[in-house]
Amino acid sequence: MTKSGKTEPRDLFPGALEMMVLQSLRWQPMHGYALVQHIKQRSNELLQVEEGSLYPALQRMLKDGLVKAEWKTSATNRRVREYNITAAGVRHLEREKSRFEQMLAGIHLVLSPAES
Repeated sequence: MTKSGKTEPRDLFPGALEMMVLQSLRWQPMHGYALVQHIKQRSNELLQVEEGSLYPALQRMLKDGLVKAEWKTSATNRRVREYNITAAGVRHLEREKSRFEQMLAGIHLVLSPAES
């Protein structure tokens, strides 16, 4: 936190954005703006996903077959590209979540006070 009381923006570790997008899409199909808002709300506004990071990540996931997209009309009558997780995306998410939990457990052990 800064002296002004605001939280400093932090870079996410590699793969974090991808996991959050896939988990969000597992809940329901969403367009890019809805993904940004969903991640912001679910993180209690601790995480701010920039569109400049989101759309390249979505393109990579489309190319890798982890998500699929189709054009639709939003509730506000705008043309939006809606993303949906694929079966390959679900498998990828489960593998990445498992690896993340192992890494987090290891970091926690290293940061915990040593027992004498």
